[in-house]
Amino acid sequence: MQVRFSNARPDGPYVLALPVAGETGLIDRITQFLPDAAGLAERAVTAARFTGEAGTLAEMFVPGTDTAEHVFLAGLGNDANAEACEKAGAALTARLLTSGETTLVVDLGASGGGVSVEGAARLIFGAVLRAWRYDVYRTKLPAKSKPSLSQIILTGAPSGTEQAWQRLAPVADGVSFARELVTEPANIIYPETFVERCQSLAQLGVEIEVLDEDAMTAAGMGALLGVSQGSARPARLLVLKWNGSGSVDQEPVAFVGKGVTFDTGGISIKPAGGMEDMKWDMGGAAAVAGVIKSLAERKAKAHVIGVCGLVENMPSGTAQRPGDVVTTMSGQTVEVINTDAEGRLVLCDAITWVQTNYSPKTIIDLATLTGAMIVALGSEHAGLFANDDSLADQLLAAGKTSGDPLWRLPLGPAYDKLIDSPIADIKNVGPREAGSITAAQFIKRFVDEGVRWAHLDIAGMVWASKPGTLWDKGATGYGVRLLDRFVADNFEK
Repeated sequence: MQVRFSNARPDGPYVLALPVAGETGLIDRITQFLPDAAGLAERAVTAARFTGEAGTLAEMFVPGTDTAEHVFLAGLGNDANAEACEKAGAALTARLLTSGETTLVVDLGASGGGVSVEGAARLIFGAVLRAWRYDVYRTKLPAKSKPSLSQIILTGAPSGTEQAWQRLAPVADGVSFARELVTEPANIIYPETFVERCQSLAQLGVEIEVLDEDAMTAAGMGALLGVSQGSARPARLLVLKWNGSGSVDQEPVAFVGKGVTFDTGGISIKPAGGMEDMKWDMGGAAAVAGVIKSLAERKAKAHVIGVCGLVENMPSGTAQRPGDVVTTMSGQTVEVINTDAEGRLVLCDAITWVQTNYSPKTIIDLATLTGAMIVALGSEHAGLFANDDSLADQLLAAGKTSGDPLWRLPLGPAYDKLIDSPIADIKNVGPREAGSITAAQFIKRFVDEGVRWAHLDIAGMVWASKPGTLWDKGATGYGVRLLDRFVADNFEK
C-alpha cells in the first residue's frame, strides 16, 4: 500500500473519506467540505445510523463532481484519540480493499475536534495493517476478489504527521513479516527455511547467527533436540542481533521465541480435526523476527538479541516417548510426561543459551504455549507471567499503548510442587488445573538469579478465526507492536 501526504486533494478519480469526531453539528461540518450536499449527507447519516463512533462508516455518492463522487464519513469517536483514528483507517481499508477503487483520499480537515499528529499517523497505520493479505497460493482468485486499493493520500494533516508515520512504517513492516511467517504452510516454512526467510534482515544491519544440530548437541541442548528428534527436518537456533546503541558494551535485552513450525503433538498426538492450525505454533518466533525487523528498519538506539528455537514436532520411530528423561543445557533433567508440551522444552534451552552467551538482565519469551490460556483469556489478551513487578508494569503499559493487550497471571511456589518429578528434577506437565501457570513455572526454573524475566503466552492471539480491527481472518502479527513499544519506552537512549 503506497502512502502519500499532500496539502490538497489530487486531480483524477478517488474515494474521499472525511473523518469526523463527535455527533454535534455533524451535518454542518460535513457540508463545509461537500457544498450543496447537506441533504445527501443527512440521508447517509440517518441510513447508516451514524453517530461518529470510532471505526464506523457512512457511505454516499455525491453527483456533479469529477473527482470525489464516492464519499465516506469515518467516525473518530468523541475525542479523536489515536486508537479511534487507527480504527477509522482500518475500517476504510476493510471496506475499500476489493471494491474496485484504487485511490483513497483522507481529508482530516473535516475532523471537527482536530486530530493530533499521533492520531493522523495511527490512522494510516491502521489502514496499512488492515490491507495486508497473502494471496501467494491463490491462482484462481476472481478479479472482483483481488485487492484494488493501492494508494492512500492524507490531506489536511497536522505538521509532523509524515515524520510520525516514518516512525510507524517500520512497525507495520515488522507486523507484516511476522504475519507472512505465520501464514506460510509447514511444507514451506520449517526450521531451515525460517532461517532462510530471515536472511534478508542482514541487509538492515542485523547480525545473524545460526546453530545447527551439531552445535546444539555440543552445547548440551537436550530438551530442544528431544522435541526435534522425531522429524526429518533438522532443528535450528536462530539468533538475530541488533545493536543500534552505539556501544558494544551496552547490556542487551533478550527476546526468545518458540518456533515450532508444525506441532503434531509428537507421540502424544493431537486430534486430527484442526491440526492444520498448528502451522502457527511458531508465532512467538515470528514475533521476535518481526520486531527485530522493525527495530532495524527504524534504527532503534537499543541493543536487542532475538533468539528463535526452531523445531518440528513429529511422531516417528525416532520421536521421544512419554516417560523419557532429557538433560537440558542448564544441566537440569526433565521427565517428558507429554510430548505435546514441547514448547517449554524448546524455550528452556534457548533461554539458557542466551544467558550463557550474552548475560542479559531482561528476558522476555513469547510462545503459543497452552490451550489453557485460550480457555482463560480467549483472544482478547495474551497471558503475562513475570518474576519482577517493574517489568510486568512496563509490559502492561506497552501492551495498552500499542494495542497488543496483556493480562497478568500469578506465579508461586505452590504451583512449583505440581511439576516435581519422582525421577528427574522436573516434569514437563502438571495436572489439568492451572496448566498455563505450571508451564510458566517450568520456564522460570531456567532463569538465572537476578534476571528480570517475563513469559508471554500468546496462544490465543497470533491467529484469528474471524476478522478483527487490524486484520482479516488469519495471522495477526501479535507481539511485534508490543515489543517495539516496550523497547522504545524502556531501552532506547
